[in-house]
Amino acid sequence: MKYSLLGVLGLVLVCQLEATAQTVKSGKSTTSKAATHKKTSAGSEPVSTSPAPATIVVPSWLPPTNPVQPAATIVHDLLDTKLDVRFDWGRQWLLGTATLTLRPHFYPQNQLVLDAKGFEVKTVRLVTGTKEKNLNFAYDKKKLTVTLDRQYSRTEPYQVRIQYTAKPNELEAGGSAAITGDKGLYFINPLGTDKTKPRQVWTQGETEGSSCWFPTIDKPNQRMTQEISLTVEANLKTLSNGLLIASKKNNDGTRTDTWKQSLPHAPYLAMLAAGDFAVVSDSWRGKAVDYYVDPQFAGTAKAVFGNTPEMLTFFSQKLGVDFPWEKYSQVAVHDFVSGAMENTTAVTFEQSIVQFTARELPDVGYDPESTVAHELFHHWFGDYVTTESWANLPLNESFADYSELLWAEYKYGADAAALVQQEKMNRYLEEAQSKREPLIRYQYAQNEDMFDRHSYDKGGRVLHMLRKYVGDDAFFTALNRYLTQNKLSSTEVAKLRIAFEETTGEDLMWFFDQWFLHRGHPELKVTHSYIGNQVNLHVQQLQDSTFTPIYRLPVTVTTWVNNQPTDHRIVVTKADQTFRLMVNQRPSLVKFDSEAQLLAQIEEERSQDELLYQFSHARNYLQKYEAIDLLRTKNSDLAVSAMLRNALDDKFWAVRQAAVQALRRYKGAEGNAVRRELQRVAASDKNNQVRATAIATLSAFNNEDYGSIYTAALSDSSYRIVSAAIQALAKAPTPDSRDRINALQATKSHEVLNALSAYYSLNGNSIEQYQWFLRRLPDVSEVDLYQSYLPNFATFMLRIPVVERDKGVQKLESLARTSPRNYVRLGAYRGLNILAPSMPMLKATMQDIRNKEKDEQVKAYYALMQ
Repeated sequence: MKYSLLGVLGLVLVCQLEATAQTVKSGKSTTSKAATHKKTSAGSEPVSTSPAPATIVVPSWLPPTNPVQPAATIVHDLLDTKLDVRFDWGRQWLLGTATLTLRPHFYPQNQLVLDAKGFEVKTVRLVTGTKEKNLNFAYDKKKLTVTLDRQYSRTEPYQVRIQYTAKPNELEAGGSAAITGDKGLYFINPLGTDKTKPRQVWTQGETEGSSCWFPTIDKPNQRMTQEISLTVEANLKTLSNGLLIASKKNNDGTRTDTWKQSLPHAPYLAMLAAGDFAVVSDSWRGKAVDYYVDPQFAGTAKAVFGNTPEMLTFFSQKLGVDFPWEKYSQVAVHDFVSGAMENTTAVTFEQSIVQFTARELPDVGYDPESTVAHELFHHWFGDYVTTESWANLPLNESFADYSELLWAEYKYGADAAALVQQEKMNRYLEEAQSKREPLIRYQYAQNEDMFDRHSYDKGGRVLHMLRKYVGDDAFFTALNRYLTQNKLSSTEVAKLRIAFEETTGEDLMWFFDQWFLHRGHPELKVTHSYIGNQVNLHVQQLQDSTFTPIYRLPVTVTTWVNNQPTDHRIVVTKADQTFRLMVNQRPSLVKFDSEAQLLAQIEEERSQDELLYQFSHARNYLQKYEAIDLLRTKNSDLAVSAMLRNALDDKFWAVRQAAVQALRRYKGAEGNAVRRELQRVAASDKNNQVRATAIATLSAFNNEDYGSIYTAALSDSSYRIVSAAIQALAKAPTPDSRDRINALQATKSHEVLNALSAYYSLNGNSIEQYQWFLRRLPDVSEVDLYQSYLPNFATFMLRIPVVERDKGVQKLESLARTSPRNYVRLGAYRGLNILAPSMPMLKATMQDIRNKEKDEQVKAYYALMQ
């Protein structure tokens, strides 16, 4: 599974709100350094989170103690599932018959307990050959308990057939930031009354949503083969796991498609989808590779999914295990509850992954492609070998996360991979401000808690360190061993460690213990001095060692003498440690973690000259970026500005972008030359994102007229550049640009739409623009409603008379009260807060909204705004 942008925003917001709530509650800071004296080694037992002695400061990122969540006890083995289903679109029901083949796992059994949420169970029968016999059962709307006709041993498979109706909309609503719904089965526009989207039905099984649409043992340590027959209207296309083995027209105008998967997988990976899809066909080594999309996106489907066959080859070769499944399909559906889901052979994506015109595609970037790689890699890590419990979720998600770096490295080079590393490191560190958990955690409140930036981003970075430590050959050999030894079965972290130990011959408990089983990360301070042909490198671990370990950190330090690098391999093992590195003269640069492999916050002391040298001799993007970032506050210095101007021509676009950002508000002696360089980049850089950033940077120079550049950019083929130009003109509108901006009001681009809202918030004042805000509200994504559109709408309303604001205020109030997304409610509330000083009557409304809000995290945010 991969988060959508919506999910990422939700998680970031949750982290911010958790930090806010904790601060409000305890008044404590978010970081507690090693000034506390109690130490624990990386190899010790995890530190208890029971109430600490009064002398110990508990950091705000320490989560509460949650219940232990062990792997489910296997009473029966679920061997095979056969489903025959049809749909009642009007009532949004699934009418099904499930035939399950099971056998006792070890001990004899005369009772079967199945997960079945919100069903109407009609009959349960034992199937023996052609004969069926009614079985007694009890049902409490969550569990179906069947009394078997006799006791069965572990050598005796048996079949039960259950006739039922699934009613997902009658279930209590649930979900999380990562997976926003948990009812398993979703009908989209079931009556066809919404002209903006098609009729669809689709499922989402992770974590335990499959039991909302068929009876099963809904645990990840079960594996089943399956066959699903779907009866739908003849004009709809269907998709499920495995191969389409039959398609039959029925006398009532419907059609029954039967999909069969011969290799077993976990129940949460079962799926179905039906809708008016266009199917764009591809292939890989004789296996079908199909892309299911809305018909209007059939022409651009291959631009999004077209690298799939190459990915199949790359991952198969890299892992030494060929893609094992019968086919590979990918479907984009409307209103999906997560970013994407790795259903075996039939991955589901949210619609936004393909919702691009040919004009928008050049601005899309790497994100859709990385999501495709992520879900495909799950077909080895997650589908072929599956976590035995949600506590071990990183064995699925960390690998899928790391595949994004592997693909970028292979397809686009080392710099692109380093950019992935940087972005994901930052996302984990952002979450770590409000919580720090072990990667493999057996204590959590609910399954969905595991779907966080730890399981994804931190886990991927831990795998990168493991790869760097053992080397590429050993890393991929160990992964091959792990996959081969555990194929088509469930796994836990010890099996991964053993695969690496058997491959390398080294006891790696120290690595797995500190990185997988302990919380937190190193916080390092690194200094160095030169005395008598040696560098004294001083490394301090400053993290709170009461709750996190003192780490063992194998790391490379590079010294540069006479423009020649020398690598020194050291192992940090203590809280305070000094290393002596032999050199024949004072180095021009000493670079700690020169391979940028550590998952750590590092404060490394270097002079300006050393950082300038680092940029000019950098081996990778991350070293260049670090030099730019650390020197950006000194951009007026001639040597620094020369470095930044040189970086504007770097071969890698992200370096050029970083340099453009670092030149923002430049006030040095080379002002004219710098501005000319930025204008050149804004007009002609080959990367749209760099050009857009250059436009934004130019707009930050006060009292400078670049209106002609912005106005010219309004005609650019890139929506990203058009949006940047509108944002720039919002700060400094020109007479000849107003009509051209107004002419963009009907845009279908989300970026341009939000840029227009920003423009009107600063420059609009007409009733026509007010009506535009209201008219375009349904076209704005939930993310954009929170981030910009609703606050911009409120700011615009300050520019019109109070008596004309009624409809806008009512809309903000309605969203603040009723939106199912907590961040949309917050966005609307922010809008009301902007209006409140000029509309005192809103104070009572906002108080009522606060009083009726049930989300504790949102309430904490409201408290800060008062």
